[in-house]
Amino acid sequence: MNRRHFLSGVATGACALVLWQLLPEPAEAAYPFTLSDAQWRKKLSPWAYKVLRQQATEYPDTSPLNREHRAGLFSCAGCDQKLFSSKTKFDSGTGWPSFWAPLPKAVGTSRDLGLGEVRTEVHCARCGGHLGHVFDDGPRPTGKRYCMNGVAMAFSPA
Repeated sequence: MNRRHFLSGVATGACALVLWQLLPEPAEAAYPFTLSDAQWRKKLSPWAYKVLRQQATEYPDTSPLNREHRAGLFSCAGCDQKLFSSKTKFDSGTGWPSFWAPLPKAVGTSRDLGLGEVRTEVHCARCGGHLGHVFDDGPRPTGKRYCMNGVAMAFSPA
């Protein structure tokens, strides 16, 4: 029985959070692109390392990518995986680059309980780097808001 199935019929609210934390973690996913910790530190800026490899969050309104409005693609700063098209970017007013959909098979998601609440973390499908979180308050057509850390991405104009 996995964690999700266990909780779906057993508990809700704070009780579910406590039970979730007691259940064993799933095995860490294997990603097609991997580097040692030393290689990641050498490849990435200090802030990009903190975000991509340690799940930190950059300060709002600090990323130039939040103000990027040209046509093009947003890629993972760690492995160059293409993540989002500028066609799905929108101004969410949150201070972070936001998108209503990723490119096909570009990202993965997992549960994040880091702030004492259940959120959905978004990570790069190629290297596993932490990109940000996805919320259900975005625009049509998906209703999703992929709230990404700009330091975790690079932009390539079309």
